[in-house]
Amino acid sequence: MTVFRRRVDIIAHADHVRAALEDDFHHFRVWASHTAGHVTAVGGEALRYPYSLCPQAGDQLQALVGMPLARIAHSVTRHTDASHQCTHLLDLAGLVIARAARGAGERRYEIQVGARIDGHTRASLSCNSGQVLSWEVNGTMIEGPPPFAGVNLREGMARWALGTLSEDTAEASLLLRRCTLISMGRAYNLDEQAHAVSSGRCYSQQPARAEQALRMQGSTLDFSNNPQALCAQDQAWLRAMPGDHAA
Repeated sequence: MTVFRRRVDIIAHADHVRAALEDDFHHFRVWASHTAGHVTAVGGEALRYPYSLCPQAGDQLQALVGMPLARIAHSVTRHTDASHQCTHLLDLAGLVIARAARGAGERRYEIQVGARIDGHTRASLSCNSGQVLSWEVNGTMIEGPPPFAGVNLREGMARWALGTLSEDTAEASLLLRRCTLISMGRAYNLDEQAHAVSSGRCYSQQPARAEQALRMQGSTLDFSNNPQALCAQDQAWLRAMPGDHAA
């Protein structure tokens, strides 16, 4: 059975952070530099993406230049309209900025969401090879364990997590929420789409450009039995010296 997988690798130096994200549907990179507690430069790169206009969304991250470093990754949504950003580039930028605020170091998140059987699945996340979260999920509702039981992935989870959980657990929970929801795409042949849906939820899905955001045929991969391949191409780039943004 198909398992959805995502890896996020983050490496923070004294004044520069790089991160890469890869899953079945996406492969992105984001970097940010900071001085005196503020973001001074930021950039994003799309290596594999669902729609032809997704790479343009990297420019939208410039809205984050000048924002104060924040230990909460979700803080980026206070500085830019998420519906006009690439969802995954913005999520990754939030993780980068939070890591900058917390200090130098490395972090690796590994997520897997099993195939759904009658709407049920198990979603789990490990951080630096230690399991942090494991949820039993029915549709969009977490059935267990506590304190997550009864939390709906689509209704107020961010507010609940940020107000209830520790910084690290909230960050991990919101990352696992994102993956659990997007893993539902495994149930569809996304290449049957001609272009993005005009939902207004992200950069490519804005009504003004959705019909021009053409489906990238063959962009969905399957890492069910090959998790070690995730972010394998990013390791040299992640460790490049600050200033080598194109490395």
